[in-house]
Amino acid sequence: MAATAHSTSSPPEPQLGLRERKKMKTRIAIRDATYRLIQQQGYEATTIEQIAEAAEVSPSTVFRYFPTKEDIVLTDEFDPLLEEELRSRPADEPWFDSLRYVMAKAVGIGTAEEPEVSRLRTRLMVEVPAVRSRMMESMSLTGRLLCRAIGERTGRDPDSLEVRVFAMSLIGGLLETSLYWAEGGHQEDFAEIVGRGVDVLEHGLTAADPEAGGAPRMTS
Repeated sequence: MAATAHSTSSPPEPQLGLRERKKMKTRIAIRDATYRLIQQQGYEATTIEQIAEAAEVSPSTVFRYFPTKEDIVLTDEFDPLLEEELRSRPADEPWFDSLRYVMAKAVGIGTAEEPEVSRLRTRLMVEVPAVRSRMMESMSLTGRLLCRAIGERTGRDPDSLEVRVFAMSLIGGLLETSLYWAEGGHQEDFAEIVGRGVDVLEHGLTAADPEAGGAPRMTS
């Protein structure tokens, strides 16, 4: 999910088998090598061959795990966990309270465990059109997961227009929040601006308030 939960560490999974552990280890090795190379020499200069050599795997192995270089930078394991978190919230909890809880947890995972990775990923989203485009495709898939969770919570068809528009408005808001954070040099607290973004989605947007220095007034 954008920059909210991006970590090279594997999410907690109970009793992974040997084969699954080996796969996870390989994925992490490829990601770590990619991040390291990009930090050293830049995104465009980093090749799949270099990544494979640094990760001590073959180029074909890299492509087996990640179809494109952009996928190495962006792919994470957290979307199913976030969907599970949304489903685990109390059924009578207001939707946006549930969303704030899950977003705060996601932000905590990403920024606490691998803050530099979160900054690198969002910076690449701003600077590299191919990365930003791939992120938009990836977040579309995240939106489908949200549709399922929203459908269950509201009793609506997850494929209905209303649910799809609502889910993708959330995803688009998270994407813009990540871009805003990176464009500002990561100076602001990411959790705070995610909360501001959720406020806009919940309450809407009105004309700017001159008394607040041009900040928008929220509707009640």
